[in-house]
Amino acid sequence: MLWVCITLPHLALDGVLRRRTDDSPLVLVDGPTNARCVVAANASAQAAGLYVGQRLTAAQALLAQFETMPYDAAEADRWQRFLGGVAYRYSSQVALLPQAIVLEISRSQNLLGDWPKIERNLRCDLTALGFRHRIAAAPTPHAARVLAGANDGLAVLTRETMQRALDAVPLQKSHLPEHAVDALPRMGIRKLGQLLHMPRDGLQRRFGAELLQTIDRLLGNVPPGLDLYVPPDTVDWRIELSHEVENIAALAFPLKRMTGDLAAYLSGRDGGVQRFALRLEHRDRAVTDVPVGMLSPERDANVLFEAARGRLEQVQLPAPVLSLRLLADDLPGFVPAGRDLFDERPANALPFEQLRERLRARLGDRAVYRLSTTSDPRPEYSQRVAMQNEDFIEPRARPTWLLDKPMPWRGALRILAGPERMETGWWDGDAVRRDYYIVETDQGQRAWAYRAKDEPTGWMLHGWFA
Repeated sequence: MLWVCITLPHLALDGVLRRRTDDSPLVLVDGPTNARCVVAANASAQAAGLYVGQRLTAAQALLAQFETMPYDAAEADRWQRFLGGVAYRYSSQVALLPQAIVLEISRSQNLLGDWPKIERNLRCDLTALGFRHRIAAAPTPHAARVLAGANDGLAVLTRETMQRALDAVPLQKSHLPEHAVDALPRMGIRKLGQLLHMPRDGLQRRFGAELLQTIDRLLGNVPPGLDLYVPPDTVDWRIELSHEVENIAALAFPLKRMTGDLAAYLSGRDGGVQRFALRLEHRDRAVTDVPVGMLSPERDANVLFEAARGRLEQVQLPAPVLSLRLLADDLPGFVPAGRDLFDERPANALPFEQLRERLRARLGDRAVYRLSTTSDPRPEYSQRVAMQNEDFIEPRARPTWLLDKPMPWRGALRILAGPERMETGWWDGDAVRRDYYIVETDQGQRAWAYRAKDEPTGWMLHGWFA
């Protein structure tokens, strides 16, 4: 087996920084009201002399202006569970440890490639999401966690090399029981290798069975004792804005970040989303719900953002927005659209799915049509808004623009294809008997026209081809 550990040493701070657009000094504080201490500081705050463990009063004396935010353990836990869902893309065996995520990848290598390739992809995903990290790989999950804290990027693939790598790890980075880590240096034991070569009986008498169990799990002599994490089937995320927002345009940045997170989460679940809701929260518990729906399940970040932004732009804010919430309770399976091997679209061309959802968001749900499956062959009944799980299966050529009602044509026409005989509708009193042709006008336009068998009306124009 090969386990990977992703340690997240700045998880709480990164969760805050990824929602900000500036790099002004910021610290997270925790502790009693009269004795608050700095638990995390961004780069500009550290450059000004602030550091972790510093009393807030001392930091305020050193730097006149900086932003403080309370450390929120629940928010850090939410970010870790989110990243666990992202890691689920690489393995079905994912577990959450304190400030770390472990996943077993030996079964995934046939699909995802060798370890260097998986490591590169993991780092790219985490960096794009805005989370600093350290990564290591080892035959056991607890060893991978220890080695990630000691040597970022280390990969040991056999138990022999794992043993040698663990020998050099300081006890302070071994994740052993705290009481043992405090007492062992007084006995001259400062490296993990020294501890691993001590008699087990003596260690059990001095430190109890907990230390030996931790060592056995570290070396893989007993099962790791992990509770595997499974991403939930619903999404309920909330971003609290740093100030009251009165303009919809100011919500674009947090919305883009949130839809990007949704795309990464859906990729981990190998699923998509077709409908979700944005909830704008105001004062006095008032909310504005903005439903977002698409013609088919999607998980591309740009498509999700365009669909959500288009709906959001139609909203008139009744009051300033304090927080933004995203809710999705239906995450269906996702099948990627087929692509041409030789795609001749320009490099900056907008993908069709993104263009389609942008048009629907700005023009309305009923402004975009497509031909869909139907048991009624009459063209008047074949054009409607396509609903979920409908695919185009019409084998014959049909016009892109079908007129609401056929109209007489008086000019010259040149027949390109046809006729296609259509005799149907007798069951509901709206029978048709027509011969349809693909024709070309004298101006070079391709059209769909017919001659009725029972009506001496001449050519009737019924649609235009793109």
